Amino acid sequence: MVTLPVSMPSTAVRSSSTLEAWTGDLIASLPPATGPLAPLQEQARAALSELPAPHRRQENWRFTDPALLAATSPRLLRPEQAAGTASAHLCLRLDGSADPLDGVALPAGLEPIAGAELHQRLGAVLEATGCAHHWLTQLNQAAAQQVLALRVSGVVASPLELLLPAGASDGLLPLRVLLLLEDGAELELLQVHTASGASATSLVLEAHLGRGARLRHGLLAQGHAQASLVAQCAYVQESGSDLSVVSGCAGWGLLRLEPRVNQRDGAAHTSLRGLQRVIDRQIADTHSQVTFSGPDGQLEQVHKAVADGQARSVFNGAVRVPRQAQRTNASQISRNLLLSDRARIDTKPELEIVADDVRCAHGATVSRLQQDELFYLQSRGIAADQAARLLQRAFCEEVLRELPAIAAAWRPIDRLLGEA
Repeated sequence: MVTLPVSMPSTAVRSSSTLEAWTGDLIASLPPATGPLAPLQEQARAALSELPAPHRRQENWRFTDPALLAATSPRLLRPEQAAGTASAHLCLRLDGSADPLDGVALPAGLEPIAGAELHQRLGAVLEATGCAHHWLTQLNQAAAQQVLALRVSGVVASPLELLLPAGASDGLLPLRVLLLLEDGAELELLQVHTASGASATSLVLEAHLGRGARLRHGLLAQGHAQASLVAQCAYVQESGSDLSVVSGCAGWGLLRLEPRVNQRDGAAHTSLRGLQRVIDRQIADTHSQVTFSGPDGQLEQVHKAVADGQARSVFNGAVRVPRQAQRTNASQISRNLLLSDRARIDTKPELEIVADDVRCAHGATVSRLQQDELFYLQSRGIAADQAARLLQRAFCEEVLRELPAIAAAWRPIDRLLGEA
């Protein structure tokens, strides 16, 4: 683990009680449980009254103060309605209230899931990845009024883009997505989160990849200093499936990403690439977990962070290789760029290996901008501040260039570096 010294705050318990009070006020403000999500809403609302709210005395939260969530109004957020976006691909807007499929003609290979199948499938991936009963999951299930549930069959010819804007409103925006990729199905997905005010976005995404299925999932999140984004993205992979997840996040006062993968029978391929940038007093925290439940699985994971000001970046990456996961080939690297003496980087790539026939490696680096590289650029007439920005761009582009091609319209590198 590479970390700077940290002392536990005396306000941890007080922050927890504040968050629990906020949760109680939120539940009291919610409409009665109705519709297909009613059983989940009722169960989660009861569970939240028993579960302790996250705080910094819990191991998984010891570097991250979730108190900013409690600064949001304890009510559902209702973003302003926006005009449709013209594009050559399918673009759906999720605002937590309106039906994103209303009036939409889905392309070949996509169809909605409803009724008994929705009830059966919803939550299964969360259970398989071990996060069904986490506080963040229960918060989402207690408040979410809708779910975008899609079955994917065959090769979907054009990408799917999900817009998830919190806008400038104050409140909680709970969003839920379920994707079922049948055997051999292929989908390219880009989800874009934005916020311009003191909102809190809660996302729970489940994706099940059948045998030989391929999912390329890009997540681009540009937030606000008073906004929070807490997201759990859970994936189950069957044999022969290929999952690629690329995330780029910046600007959030509080960011918590929890990607979790279970290669159910092994013999699948997973690629996780993440970038988070924090400035001022922002906090970005990624807790990932990949479990190999069978042999011959593969993983490549690269996580990058840029920290400036008095900000804090956290990465905890758990890779579990039990005895049945022989011949696993997994690599995990955490690379971090520290731009300020007062910023903090806490990184912990973590392998838990029981199998004895594996190829697994992990590592972590924390560094500053290299003086020889800055000198080289300045010697060619480039100003010092511009040279520093060029080096930051190069550091970030290794991850961002792997986003789906349609992400280019959002100018991700400019947005995340605050240059858009």
